[in-house]
Amino acid sequence: MPFEFEHRYAALPATFWREVSPTPVKAPRLLAWNAALAADLGLPATPPDAATVAALAGNGALPGARPIAMAYAGHQFGHFVPQLGDGRAILLGEVIDRRGARRDVQLKGPGPTPFSRNGDGRAAIGPVLREFLVSEAMHAMGVPTTRALAAVATGEHVMRDGVLPGAVLTRVAASHVRIGTFQYFAAREDVAALRALSEHVIARHYPELTGRADRHLALLEAIAERQAALVAAWMHVGFVHGVMNTDNTAVSGETLDYGPCAFLDEYHPGKTFSSIDRHGRYAFGNQAPVLRWNLARLAECLLPLIADEPADALPAATAVIDAFPARFEHHWLAGMRRKLGLVSEDTGDLALAHDFLEALQAVEADYTLAFRGLCVAAAGDEPEGLLALPKTPAMDAWRARWNTRLASDPPSPADRAAAMRAVNPAVIPRNHQVHAALQAAEQGDLAPFDALLAAVRRPCDDGDPAQPFMVPPQPAQRVLQTFCGT
Repeated sequence: MPFEFEHRYAALPATFWREVSPTPVKAPRLLAWNAALAADLGLPATPPDAATVAALAGNGALPGARPIAMAYAGHQFGHFVPQLGDGRAILLGEVIDRRGARRDVQLKGPGPTPFSRNGDGRAAIGPVLREFLVSEAMHAMGVPTTRALAAVATGEHVMRDGVLPGAVLTRVAASHVRIGTFQYFAAREDVAALRALSEHVIARHYPELTGRADRHLALLEAIAERQAALVAAWMHVGFVHGVMNTDNTAVSGETLDYGPCAFLDEYHPGKTFSSIDRHGRYAFGNQAPVLRWNLARLAECLLPLIADEPADALPAATAVIDAFPARFEHHWLAGMRRKLGLVSEDTGDLALAHDFLEALQAVEADYTLAFRGLCVAAAGDEPEGLLALPKTPAMDAWRARWNTRLASDPPSPADRAAAMRAVNPAVIPRNHQVHAALQAAEQGDLAPFDALLAAVRRPCDDGDPAQPFMVPPQPAQRVLQTFCGT
């Protein structure tokens, strides 16, 4: 497998990482291979040979790889932990994709590292395939995300709530630098390391800032802009991250870590799924405020770089954090206009969008299917069956307002409906279907996983093959809790 590794992160001082080797496993076996991503990385699209599969499970080394575990800290549910680090992940190196972008290649679940904190460093097949499945769905829906290149069974078991088959994920990311990486060095008052990290992030993700006198403040602004766009994109597709700790917030602006994630069925801003989010800190509707809080923690780390005296840097950094709600609303409203079929802008659009969601919440309507139903209504037809919109006074009044607003917009009904279908998915990884597919995979049957993966890679296709994957859960099928897999 012709990976051509580079190692810019490993060129940073040794305080940034620890050298480590994956732990070999008994019987590596390929579960899933991402042919499209492989081609994007300049690799063969065909599944790899047995030697490469073994190396992707931790048996042996890929030529040119330099395995390291990255150091970072983080706020977990609001509580600061000064040392976390890659406890079950090993970065092999960086590759340049066909577009010239630098991408990390990381193994997730290949055994313990110096940061494992008595953990086993392993992953079970369920969380590995969940990340593969959901990250591919997010990519197909246009949401910035890390991606999965391969999932490999280990032939060994891990102990969680019970005995589960083990697996290793090969994850590809723009990078794995997190807000928690900055926090690691800020907690140690290592300004030199903070400066080196900041320059590394600028060179890798924000090269347009290179050499600017105000580049560290500009970096905070740039990261805030990408995070505002990212969380807005989550909201548009009904995604609930579930564990938005600062160590899970990538400075690249990609969705990072798919542990206890889920998607909305019925709409409610207070929805949580994560079994460890007992107080709703990371509920669906709290995701933008949490991102602002996380960015404030990043701002604290950057203060000594923004100005010689942190007190002099504070007003400018605070202004960036205070501007985040407006940044988020800009991206959220722009996306909601597209979902509602609006091309022009009107001062009443914000209220129109919020009122539609309130009408959905009142009757626990399905978030995804309601927007898909609007696509039919925009074409001049009445949505029926799965796509039928709620028949309530509030929804009837809202549709009258919406139709009046559409009348002032330029597109034809057919063009408007086509544009709406491109941004309102018909198929998402519904929690009950993901749960069923992963349960089957744990028993050795990958057919449900493969079928669901194929469906979510075509999220806007509502043809006959997609119909079974559009069906919302029956009450007894609803998934109430998801788990991180550690």
